[in-house]
Amino acid sequence: MGQSGLKAVIMDGQAMERAVTRIAHEVIERNEGADGIALVGIIRRGETLANLLADAIERIEGTRPQMGSLDISFYRDDVTRAIAPVLHATNIPFVIDGANIVLVDDVLYTGRTVRSALNALMDYGRPKTVRLAVMVDRGHRELPIRADFVGKNVPSSHEEDVRVCIRPLDDHDAVEIWDVNTEKNAGGAN
Repeated sequence: MGQSGLKAVIMDGQAMERAVTRIAHEVIERNEGADGIALVGIIRRGETLANLLADAIERIEGTRPQMGSLDISFYRDDVTRAIAPVLHATNIPFVIDGANIVLVDDVLYTGRTVRSALNALMDYGRPKTVRLAVMVDRGHRELPIRADFVGKNVPSSHEEDVRVCIRPLDDHDAVEIWDVNTEKNAGGAN
């Protein structure tokens, strides 16, 4: 597929790696160490980013945080009932009650995905804290939600699509801005 709808590459793979490392340091600093941190990635790209974040925390602190993944398909408010959602297995192999959770996603936009994730997470228990880490915050919030850890703030318009492309889900690592009217490629959803 051609690149005709691609407007800009905001971050390449190296910039994304630096952002993940910085976020890892910020998470460790906020938590006063790596002990007790549990990362929960929102399936799909959030899960992949959570794994990269866990790798970075392990490199820095020598201990790997607990990991989980969260499917929010049944919690979304923007999916019509006529279309069956694609389901993935939620995997949270630790006790949520009293945990310090870092919820991880690729793009923060309206806040609706995060709201859905919080609802889903609370069905598994009552964490002590929930913080949000995202690769990109593009603004345009419709709900009072903000990220605690941000790779990059990318002001954008509603006519643009901000995509986080990440291996192994995509064939390259990048944050890209696309025209919203252009046919979507393999990049991330908002």
